Formats: sequence, structure tokens, C-alpha cells
Amino acid sequence: MTKRRLGRSELYIEPLVLGTNVVGWTADEPTSFAILDTFVAEGFNAIDTADSYSRWVPGNDSESEKIIGRWIKERGNRDKVLVFTKVGSDMGQGHRDLSGKWIEQEVEASLRRLQTDYIDLYQSHWPDPNTPQEETLRAHDRLVGAGKVRAIGTSNHDERLLSEALAISRRESLARYETLQNEFNLYTRDKFEGAVQDICVREEVSGIHYFGLAAGFLTGKYRAAADAQKSPRGKGVVDKYLNPRGLRLLAALDAVAGRTGAALSEIALAWVAAQPGVAAPIASATTPDQVRSLARGARLSLGAEDLAELSAAG
Repeated sequence: MTKRRLGRSELYIEPLVLGTNVVGWTADEPTSFAILDTFVAEGFNAIDTADSYSRWVPGNDSESEKIIGRWIKERGNRDKVLVFTKVGSDMGQGHRDLSGKWIEQEVEASLRRLQTDYIDLYQSHWPDPNTPQEETLRAHDRLVGAGKVRAIGTSNHDERLLSEALAISRRESLARYETLQNEFNLYTRDKFEGAVQDICVREEVSGIHYFGLAAGFLTGKYRAAADAQKSPRGKGVVDKYLNPRGLRLLAALDAVAGRTGAALSEIALAWVAAQPGVAAPIASATTPDQVRSLARGARLSLGAEDLAELSAAG
């Protein structure tokens, strides 16, 4: 593997980011520690979380950051991992919030939960229509200047918002978004491909994309309506993806798997990582064996024929 630079920052990662929305939710603390240990043992260093993970579970209060913080403290490995987290989701205020006041308040809460004095990549989680982007960027810039954040990124931004943010940073000499975290996979491409991707390539903004496996559909686990029973989220996956287009993608993945011997999930992640403007897909795991499979996907290099067949199927 070759390390990839995140934007124009001094952060370098292998082509895989561990998503941790499951940490403290479907993966308890001992399991989460084992997952994180395996990820690092496989040679990776980038861990993505958010202040809001996973507050959708009753009684769960930002458990992902807390568990990651306890893991870092117990392992004593802060200098060996890059911690990415996000701000801006509704944390009880009743709305998304990227105001300067909230960012400067909430970063302190994330630092406490993560048990660290700096965050490697601090990301705006969702657009906030009530806050001017310049206010958000000035708050991020102050955090970078104070050494609490090394670089900043954004998530769920479209062409207009990303262009505007980069223009403001350039005009006002503020820290700029070095990464973009949008949904992007073989099935769902419209949130990145096209104008947004063109901006990322031109401006050297690195894509680190979530839902690389389309909620598990691209693993091949769901091939018939009856497969909805295979997991709690199965019905939603089947309803959204099990259609002629989804079946074409599974057939293309099967064909590439036949030629490479790789698992469908590994091929799907390798396709994302091979796209222009992408530094890495983000993927989560609930067992160490799943982490090892993700690692194989990050190491997989697909040939031009394989990439073309997969792209054409979607």
C-alpha cells in the first residue's frame, strides 16, 4: 500500500478509514477494543468518529468517542493513530449547529471524551443553513491556530457549498477543508461523481467516503427479498438496493470475484479507493475478522478491465 495525503495537510493515511458509528452500539467495549487493535495491527491508522455517535440509541451519550478515548489511553498509542471526529449534528439543541460558539464549545467536549489534547481531522458533519460558512470556517481556523485541531474537513457538502467554503478560505486566508466525506459507493454515486469530484481533484481536496458497502448490500448478503431477515437493517437494504440496477452490480462484482478470488466487499471498497479524488473509503466492522477483510480490500488493486466493468454496471 502507498500512503495518501489528505488534501494539502500533513496527514497521510493508508487507503482505508475505520468507521466507528457501531462502537458502543452494535459493538460493545471489549469488541470495539478488539476491532481497533486489529485495525492498527493490519497497518492502518485513521479512525473516524463523531460527537453524535451513537446518540440514536436510548441511553447512549457519545459512546463512540468515549470508548475510543479509553482505548487510546489504555494502549498508549496516541502518536500511532489519526483521530477524525465531527461536529454539527443535533446534540440536543434541536437543530444542526455549525455556529462558532458551538464549535468552540463542542470541540472541548470531544477532546475530553477522546482523552487527547488535539484532533487530527475535525469535520463539519452536516450543512447548517442558519450559520454563514465564514463563521464556521473562522471557528475552525481558531482551533487550528490554537493547536487543538491539525486539519479540517467537511461532510455532506454539495458543489455549491464546497466551492463557497474553499473560496472563503482562500479570500480570508483561513484554514480550508482538506477532506470531503460524502456518501459514495458503486450504487450511490451522485453525491460525489461529477461536479463535486471535479472540485476535489482540481483543488486537492481528498474524498473519504462513507457507506462504501451500501449498508452491506455490496457484500452480496442480500440477493432476494427473503434476505431482509438476515439483519435488523435488512428490510431497508432490500427495499433500497434490490432492484435491476443492484442486481447488475452484484453480477459484475461476482464476475470480478471470479477473476480475482477477492470477496465482494473487498472489491467494492477497492473500486471506491481507485476513483479520482478519493483518498479512502470509510468502512465499519463488528468483528476482527471483518476488519481483516476490509484490510484485504484496501490492499486490492483492480485492473482496468475490472474497474470498467464495475463502473458500467452501475
